[in-house]
Amino acid sequence: MGNDSGSKLTYFIAGLGIGVAFGLLFAPTSGEEARDYLTQRAEDGREYAQRKAQELRDRAGDLVERGKQVAKQSTESVSAAIDAGVDAYKREKSKPV
Repeated sequence: MGNDSGSKLTYFIAGLGIGVAFGLLFAPTSGEEARDYLTQRAEDGREYAQRKAQELRDRAGDLVERGKQVAKQSTESVSAAIDAGVDAYKREKSKPV
């Protein structure tokens, strides 16, 4: 069911894009104006995509850094627990029976 609704959304967006393209191509402006407009919109879209890609890279870097910190803290906690277990074992072992 989820795949079907995603497919419908994809078709809707594709149809919307095609409709916009045809509307621009048949608009009552000169060909040069339409081409300039399309070129500018394509440039705007490219810049937007680049900004979003940079934001995603930054967020991914932040997530990786947080993951490293969590892993380090977990390692330290496990090491401390192991050390405490070893100390407790040694204490129990050294007690007279």
